[in-house]
Amino acid sequence: MLVAGIDIGSLTADTVILNDEKKILAYSIVATGANSKRACENSFKQALSSVKLQTDSIAYIVCTGYGREIAPFANDQVTEITCHARGAHFIHPKTRVVIDIGGQDSKTIRINEQGKVMKFAMNDKCAAGCGRFLEVMARALEIKLEDMGKLSLTSQQFVPISNMCTVFAESEVISLIAQGYPVEDIVNGLHLSICDRIIGLLDRVGIEEDITMSGGVAKNIGVVKAIEKKVGMKLHIAEEPQIVGALGAALIALDRSLLKYSEN
Repeated sequence: MLVAGIDIGSLTADTVILNDEKKILAYSIVATGANSKRACENSFKQALSSVKLQTDSIAYIVCTGYGREIAPFANDQVTEITCHARGAHFIHPKTRVVIDIGGQDSKTIRINEQGKVMKFAMNDKCAAGCGRFLEVMARALEIKLEDMGKLSLTSQQFVPISNMCTVFAESEVISLIAQGYPVEDIVNGLHLSICDRIIGLLDRVGIEEDITMSGGVAKNIGVVKAIEKKVGMKLHIAEEPQIVGALGAALIALDRSLLKYSEN
């Protein structure tokens, strides 16, 4: 029995194909662009194609993310809070808190020993401190997004960023460049400002041992190190942190497919 989970986010559409032994057979990450529905379909097709499967090979599909209701071929929709909790718990069963920083929102989720959501806090009012925020800052600094993490680790001083609004922060960064501040120090300041925002969300759910971080920003070593220093512990990060939500959706799809099969 094969199932799929699809996470339709603001920046990417991610698909995970799972078998009934809970083994990931394939996954794909596709840029959302201007058409979320098309990105969702392309992500699903790419995952299928990578293991030479057809759509009818998939017994059950669960969609999650802000665009979860746009996939006409999905059997069900589940919130990203539940899916990230499930995915993080599967990857690291001792997880008690999940930090997810996506393209345009960030969230902290407290879970129990079974991976059930107990409490969560979310910033979804603006893109401050999220993937889109970092994309805009990278363009302003004329550096590659993927280089920001390692670059910030070479910083020798802290340059505070007072604005977290993406528009005002971009203006502030341009001003700091004009004043001659080193790029690595500015990037370090951006990462620390994101860290402070996440700590605020963590305080609302409670900081416990065993924190797992998901989302594209988990690939940024500068942000990860800043959070680790603040909380005083190492974060657990999956080999591919962007697919944690889709993995959770696939696990839920497997549960529901097996239940449906047993009822028949």
